[in-house]
Amino acid sequence: MIFEQHYLECLSQASYFIGDESTGRAVVVDPRRDIAPYLESAAEHGMTIELIIETHFHADFLSGHLELAEATGAAIAYGDAAETEFPSRKLADGEHISLGDVTLEIRHTPGHTPESISIVVHETADSAPHSVLTGDTLFIGDVGRPDLLSSVGMTSEDLASQLYDSLHDQLMSLPDDTLLYPGHGAGSSCGKNLSSDTSCTIGRQRENNYAVAPMSRDEFIQVVTEGQTAPPSYFSHDAKLNRLLRPVFDESADSPAMNLDDVLAAQRGGAIVLDTRGPGEFATGHVAGSLNIGLAGRFAEFAGGMIDPAADIVVVAEAGHEQEARIRLGRIGFDRVIGHLDQPERAMADRPDAVTRSSRVGVRQMVEAIATVDDLQVVDVRQPGETEGGIIPGAALVPLTRLTAELGSLDPSKPTIVYCAGGFRSSIAASHMISAGFSDVSDLLGGYGAWTEAHATA
Repeated sequence: MIFEQHYLECLSQASYFIGDESTGRAVVVDPRRDIAPYLESAAEHGMTIELIIETHFHADFLSGHLELAEATGAAIAYGDAAETEFPSRKLADGEHISLGDVTLEIRHTPGHTPESISIVVHETADSAPHSVLTGDTLFIGDVGRPDLLSSVGMTSEDLASQLYDSLHDQLMSLPDDTLLYPGHGAGSSCGKNLSSDTSCTIGRQRENNYAVAPMSRDEFIQVVTEGQTAPPSYFSHDAKLNRLLRPVFDESADSPAMNLDDVLAAQRGGAIVLDTRGPGEFATGHVAGSLNIGLAGRFAEFAGGMIDPAADIVVVAEAGHEQEARIRLGRIGFDRVIGHLDQPERAMADRPDAVTRSSRVGVRQMVEAIATVDDLQVVDVRQPGETEGGIIPGAALVPLTRLTAELGSLDPSKPTIVYCAGGFRSSIAASHMISAGFSDVSDLLGGYGAWTEAHATA
């Protein structure tokens, strides 16, 4: 058996390549949209990808099933509760898929979504389970959240009840030494307590995972539905799009280079100028009205929370990173990248009239502003779990993932200071607020970490 986990750090997303060396037949589970790694694996091992299995309709990324099917001719398969606009094979609970010696056993595990399945991998048809791919049903340290909009028509309590049965009847009934391979790791918004580990065993989860500890159904429903973070707004968009027949993504295509005049014209026409440099570089000079989301970290997830999926996007990036930005946006289905600013530093140096700087303040300046500016508006864009440890007094709590939806709760005419944990998300938030018409916005250098350190030593 060939078994490969392909882990995408920027989305904390795992996909899988499983092949049978005796027959050369392979499947891919939960592929990302840039499919080159799976084609390379197939070529390396001399295998043919004949089936693409999706464990559920993903909300946090646009899956690559259509791209991989077009490239290989493979069929696409889901649990039989899934309805798709494109041709797909329905997999029954208990169905066995033979690749030769290697056999895949399908188990229906609804709860995160109604159509969720898990896949038990056997090295031979009659061998004990080697591993289980649990999608977003069971994570290392957590379980899939039952409240995402991918499950329209069912309440989170309904799905949590289904999840309880799926865990105890389908997954925790597996032998303790069964290897566990989930769909996501730490950082994903699909759960609240995910481990940074990318594999484990069922036995270890039985010992350490709070969600499979002995408890009643009602207790389980309460514990898994409370304390969930606000998901990025693009989740509902991707969950719907993953069901549909839509254009395939060409990861080899280049975005056109644009001069600054063309960029400004596109911006006037409604395009988003997305500056992917770090907050420091952005602060020293950027195209006025740009949105700053640095490529470091969870770029696509942040972009998906700030940008309308229907908007055209012009990328500003350090030389050589334009394609990376386009591909990472494509992974969440944001395909309307119409080009990138050519030689941005030179272009902005030649047109200072189109360039502005960001206001970033230190802790001392913020303390002075709180003491002297009567109508100062302070905004904390961290998630609820982070703010439980303390906030700057008087701050409004608006998680970055909810900022677009909740801008109306803030006063655009007031001088505003935004902060996060360390200064990365606050630059995103400040640039977004300025582009939305806020007149005076600064962000806190070093974020809440710098604030607490300064006050601890004061």
